[in-house]
Amino acid sequence: MPDRAFIDTNIFVYLNSDTDQDKMEKAKSVINSHDCVVSTQVANELCSVLTKKFSRIAEEVEEIITVMESVCDVAVLTLETTKTALSLQGRYGFSFYDALILSAAIDYNCKYVISEDLQDGQIIEGKLTIINPFK
Repeated sequence: MPDRAFIDTNIFVYLNSDTDQDKMEKAKSVINSHDCVVSTQVANELCSVLTKKFSRIAEEVEEIITVMESVCDVAVLTLETTKTALSLQGRYGFSFYDALILSAAIDYNCKYVISEDLQDGQIIEGKLTIINPFK
């Protein structure tokens, strides 16, 4: 069974954009090679980017989110997730929203967080490794 990985918003942005074909292909590879987890935060961020930056209509974005839901477990954020994020923010110096992603990944027993935006190779809490697939 593939390792469980939390997939950050930017991976899905590249997956649904034709601006960088190499990154699109890498994003496909990431999704196909892991047991994927996303959070409601990632879904919301993706909706915002696709409607604002790429001018996608709501119906199209809803279809994309439905596909995301079919290939990934969806972490619903709780107050405990938020409290852990605050602790991670203080300990590691992440922005709150990055810490929230890390907290959700820990909640869902992910081995990796796959993101272009965080420090490649950094290990969080001795068990969660950040991977930048574009590096």
